[in-house]
This record gives sequence, structure tokens and C-alpha cells, in this order.
Amino acid sequence: MNSSPPNDRRPTLGFIGAGRVAKALSTAAAHAGYEVTAVASRNAGTAQALAAQFPQCNAIAADDARGVNAVFDHADLVFLTVPDDALASCAATLSPADNQALVHCSGASEVELLRPAAKHGAHIGGFHPLFLFAGLADDATRMAGSAITVEADPALATTLRVLASAIGCRPLEIPAGERMRYHAGANYAASFLLCLLEEATELWRAIGMPENDAKEAMWPLVMGTLNAARERGLSGALAGPVSRGDAGIVTRHTEALASMGGNHATLYSLLTLRAIRLARQRPNADDAALDAIARAIAPYVPPVSPVAPKDTP
Repeated sequence: MNSSPPNDRRPTLGFIGAGRVAKALSTAAAHAGYEVTAVASRNAGTAQALAAQFPQCNAIAADDARGVNAVFDHADLVFLTVPDDALASCAATLSPADNQALVHCSGASEVELLRPAAKHGAHIGGFHPLFLFAGLADDATRMAGSAITVEADPALATTLRVLASAIGCRPLEIPAGERMRYHAGANYAASFLLCLLEEATELWRAIGMPENDAKEAMWPLVMGTLNAARERGLSGALAGPVSRGDAGIVTRHTEALASMGGNHATLYSLLTLRAIRLARQRPNADDAALDAIARAIAPYVPPVSPVAPKDTP
């Protein structure tokens, strides 16, 4: 990749790994006018199936270092879309040239894992879509509107931001070394949201509500909440007893949940702490009422572990 590529020169794209992320990104990029010129996978059939979606795209059997490096014979910008635990070992076998780039699509792994592949001067970076790839045929179109976090040197970052915008996504920057907190935050917005819905379903099952009815009943509530949050912000969309300053209801909630055993009351109370913080951001927040709620949940909140002191030189 040139340090200052001409505006009309888009890099050719290659993919190492042919799973859900590669399928969606390659399809979206092709629809945006990019050439997908190589797909490599340990499963030759998988590589062939994806490569067949694009004109003059090479399918490469990546069963050894020589095979996987063949992707660089055909592509300027190569996306490493293998599982996180294979990133470092795979990168150690790769040898892109100094005018090429290798980019991983992991939210959790640091870009520095790719450093061994930069021994000949290639650019390295991260390109992580904040999107749940479900393996559906329309993932590439549903991804439009998502954010994509970019981490790279200035020249490569510009190329990646242009690509993100071209496929209808919004590029965001992420500082080096901060991927763990970034990825943990993404986990709250995705998988942990599902965990909270499962908790709601479990509570409703406990009172005899059929599971299918419980899950169907929650969707209008969930979608209404998300729509309100998008329109009015998180604190503006807050509803329920914390938003009203109703310590009595919160007390009765925790008592009912504690009677079930397990950690239901603890989970509720920890989330209530976050709700209190949101409620304090609202104009004319009733701090006295929110303090009363904090006292009501205190018996169910585990003690906070102190932050370990940093070593001093």
C-alpha cells in the first residue's frame, strides 16, 4: 500500500479466513466497488465457495505457510479474519511486502499481535465492525449504519476509514492498547443485553408464565426502550422505580428476588446502581430519593475491591 495512494486507486482486497465476518465484509466491499481478489482458508471448499462470489477472485488452500502467503500475490490489503486464538500464530507465518497491509478484524486482540508480519515493512492495523454477524445472507446489507473501529498508522487508517464509509459504516478511532476495555463495552451492548433478557424471562417463568409468552411479551418493551434511548439519550429514556425515586418499590423488588435464592437480588442491585447514576444525570434529579434507593440495595451489593496500586519505580 502506498503511503499516499491516489484518490482513484482503491486497494485490492484479500481475506485469510472465510467465515461470517469475511463473507459479510467481502460482500459489502464488492458492492461498494472494491475488487476482492483472494480468499484463503484451511478448508479449500470454503475458500472456493466465497471466492466464487466475486469475478476473478483466487481461492487459496491455506494449509501451510507458503499457501497462506499466496494471498499477498493477489491483494494489497489483506484482512485476517481467523479466531482470536489463532491470530498470533497465523501472523507469525505471514510475510506481506512493504507496500501491502495486514489488518485483523478482532475487537479483543491488540494490533501488536500482527507485528511479526511487518518484518518487511508492511502496514498493520485493526478494523472491527461493531455488529453481530449472524451468518445470515443479508449480513452485508444489515451491517450498513454500524460503527467500525479503526486502529492503524495514519496512511493505513485513512484507507480503512474510506473503506468503512464506502460500505455504509461510520469509522471510529480506538487508541492502541485499549482493546480490552473497548471490547468489554461492546459485550455489554450485545451479549450481556441478551443475558438481561434471559434474566427477565427466568423471573417470568418463575411465576408460571410460559416461556414463549414471556419472550414475545418483552419485544415491544425492549424495542420501545431502545427507540426511546436513541431519541432521548440513555438518561432521558430511563423509566421504572429508579427514575421515579421510588425506594419502596426497589426494596420490595430486592426482597422478592432474594427469596428466590441465587444471585438474582445481587444482579438487580448492581444494575440499580447504574440506573441511579443515569437518574442523577437528569435535570432536577431528586438526589435524596436516589440516596434512599442506594441504601435500600446496599445489603445486596458486594463490597468493591480496591484498585491495586501501580508499581512505583
